[in-house]
Amino acid sequence: MRYCESPYFFQRRKTREVVIGDPNHGGVIIGGHHPVVMQSMLTCDTMDTAECVKQTLELVAVGCQLVRITAPTVKDAANLQNIVAELRRQSCFVPIVADIHFKPEAAMEAVKWVEVVRVNPGNYADSKKFATKEYTDEQYAAELKRIEEKFTPLVRESIRLKRALRIGTNHGSLSDRIMNRYGDTPLGMVESALEFARICRKHDFHNFKFSMKSSNPKVMIECYRLLVARLEQEGPDWKYPIHLGVTEAGEGEDGRIKSAIGIGSLLCDGLGDTIRVSLTEDSPREIEVCRDLLAQIASLTVTAGSAGFQPAGSSTTEPQHADKMPALPAAGLSEQWPFDPFHFERRETPEIELNENARCGGEQTVRVVVTRATWDKVAHKIRPKDDVKPEAIYEDLNVAEIDPTQDFEINCETQLVTVKDGVQLPAITAFRLLAAKLKRLGRNNPILLKDCLVGVQPSGRPDKLKLELQLEPKIALLRASVVIGSLLADGIGDAILIRGESGGGQSLRLAYNILQAAGCRSFKTDYVACPSCGRTLFNLQTVTARIKARTEHLKGVKIAIMGCIVNGPGEMADADFGYVGGAPGKINLYVGKQAIKFNIPEAEAVERLVDLIKEHNKWVEPEAR
Repeated sequence: MRYCESPYFFQRRKTREVVIGDPNHGGVIIGGHHPVVMQSMLTCDTMDTAECVKQTLELVAVGCQLVRITAPTVKDAANLQNIVAELRRQSCFVPIVADIHFKPEAAMEAVKWVEVVRVNPGNYADSKKFATKEYTDEQYAAELKRIEEKFTPLVRESIRLKRALRIGTNHGSLSDRIMNRYGDTPLGMVESALEFARICRKHDFHNFKFSMKSSNPKVMIECYRLLVARLEQEGPDWKYPIHLGVTEAGEGEDGRIKSAIGIGSLLCDGLGDTIRVSLTEDSPREIEVCRDLLAQIASLTVTAGSAGFQPAGSSTTEPQHADKMPALPAAGLSEQWPFDPFHFERRETPEIELNENARCGGEQTVRVVVTRATWDKVAHKIRPKDDVKPEAIYEDLNVAEIDPTQDFEINCETQLVTVKDGVQLPAITAFRLLAAKLKRLGRNNPILLKDCLVGVQPSGRPDKLKLELQLEPKIALLRASVVIGSLLADGIGDAILIRGESGGGQSLRLAYNILQAAGCRSFKTDYVACPSCGRTLFNLQTVTARIKARTEHLKGVKIAIMGCIVNGPGEMADADFGYVGGAPGKINLYVGKQAIKFNIPEAEAVERLVDLIKEHNKWVEPEAR
């Protein structure tokens, strides 16, 4: 199975076109050769018509092309009529997506008024009770029949009203039926979506797209790759477009890094027709990150032909074309992938010594390397107990710098290797090619990853290098996250070096944050936090800040902060503790996916969460600053 033509060249996946609204009157066409579309979601109560209209207009003003609004009840779905009518009265024709969970009757109301209805196969016709049950083939077939009976009316209405659907599977809300047959796996997510797609196709309805969202970027990447490969297996008329997103990514740098890893990796491989960066922040800020992320893909990819990557609303240049790049030595490599795209497995390497204080490769954690210039900036600030600190200096390492476009020899596997600066290839392509050529040579040398392969010039001293790349910090963060995160998700990399971020302390912190987001290291508290929407039962931004203020010193503890129960238990399955809105003003606390304490007044909930962490011996007192 393959999810893209090649791991070395960019070639955008060709899909069916899905029409959303009237393309001549504010609507969009996704898929085909159309630009990638940017999407976001309202954070207010769906019954507050004026605020919904206000937030929609604010999103459209910054370039949002699809606006999603939650419809938790039939009453909320019915109010979509008023929201859409007021938007159209104000000459705003952006397509509206109704977000449906649990209630098919709400979907049947929403489809009357909006251009797209998003359904979650995990809870549209099922409830999640974490029940264990073995299904015979006959029982499973009967369950599928029941689902078809509930979903078919929406399909028929979508055909009649010329609407579109999004079949959106979430890692956190797979049904018990899927969980018991396939487990909590990418395969389960894909099969859950395909069940609903088959019902659509049975009625000759094709105006839909897929999404496979998870709060774990590596899981999300595996799911989308597997989905696309499965669609290819199903047949040439199964080329449906896909929506990309890392759900519950959080806020600040962490949210941007997780999203850049998950979304950026797939965009670089030619996948994705609509995107959303889910941040626990005001929605317009999501569009800024979407635009910045899309704009970077052109410089991070090399195309196999003339078809370029042009994000919507962007004036970016197209990817570097193969006829402008050195010829890749494709012989023997076009069929050879340097990683398993559907099952994460870290590339096997021997363990080697970087210096007297650090080793890498083998079972060692991925190490953080800095340039001497960065070391000079940060060394005086490092304390012995600090978790964020340089582990090696690049100029002091015994590292072989290789041009993977040329033939090379490596005499031993204990030699650390990297890609030579100045190689005229995007970094992802170059490191994948290096891993593939090492594999062909029968070598498993540890690899040092770099976020950029810029040309370098001597700066007057032989031990100093001057980079020709100066990036704005927010762009340096996204580019490093896409490059390093993508390769780590491929299982490639034993140490990393960040140079696109010019600030010494910032580049060091960014390296550790990327490793944490990619699941390679845990040096601080990890948060899974959903963006706000109309279902949210408390102010997510305020509460997230309050929880962080009390818990951010808890190294290795993972805390989920969920505004409602839709994805709560599932997305918290690998979290240590969960803080979930259970009712207005009331919070439920979880340990893993198990609710432990119910209906705690919101004013007390953060301290009760701390008490719960203490009860489970995960609490340590913060050190005095």
